[in-house]
Amino acid sequence: MIAVIAKVPIQAEKKEIAMDAVKTLMAEVAKEEGTLYYTLNIDEKNPDTIVFMERYRDMDALTAHSSTPHFKQFMEQAMTFAAGAPEINVLNEIDSI
Repeated sequence: MIAVIAKVPIQAEKKEIAMDAVKTLMAEVAKEEGTLYYTLNIDEKNPDTIVFMERYRDMDALTAHSSTPHFKQFMEQAMTFAAGAPEINVLNEIDSI
C-alpha cells in the first residue's frame, strides 16, 4: 500500500474557502476505486495548516487520483488560498492495523 501525508499552509482569512474546496474534493475522492482512506485534519500546533492523510491500494491508484479532473481543479483552487507550497510525503506502507 501507499500512504501520503500532505500538509498545506492556508491563509487564515481564506480558511472557509479552503474548507469548501476540500469538501468538494473529498466528495469526488470517495468515488475513486483505489483510494482506501482520505482524511482532512487540522494541525493543532498550527491551525492554519490542513493535513491530508491518505492511503491507496498501490502507486497506480495514487497516480490515478492525482490525474483526476477534480484533483486538478482542487490544486488550481489551492493556489488562491494556500499560504505556501504544500509538503507532500509519499510512503510505502509496511504494516498497519
